[in-house]
Amino acid sequence: MTERMNISSGGDYEPVFGYSRAVRVGEHIHVSGTTAREPERSGDAYEQASAVLSLIEAALREAGSSLAAVVRTVTYVTDIKDADLVARAHREAFADVLPAATMVEVSALIDPKMKVEIEAYAVEK
Repeated sequence: MTERMNISSGGDYEPVFGYSRAVRVGEHIHVSGTTAREPERSGDAYEQASAVLSLIEAALREAGSSLAAVVRTVTYVTDIKDADLVARAHREAFADVLPAATMVEVSALIDPKMKVEIEAYAVEK
């Protein structure tokens, strides 16, 4: 059986819901939906997305990987009018990687201040 590595970021909701920020099994790394923390949580969608991508990058590093190994992202926004701001942060993080990506508008996230949530999937060879 392939060894499993659970990675925690110490986020407030991890123990409440019983999940890991990221899970690595073999060469596959799944990063949970990630939102900004304070003070970035009070920022605009670009600031939140940039903060989220930094948290994702930290989880990937802890899993022995990097943003360069990301093959897919899914982004949830509470207002599709923020798409360009979120896309700018995504492009800055993944300009040389160009992962498959999806963005969808959702009615709400768990905290009304949250504008964006991003999950990522990476394959590390």
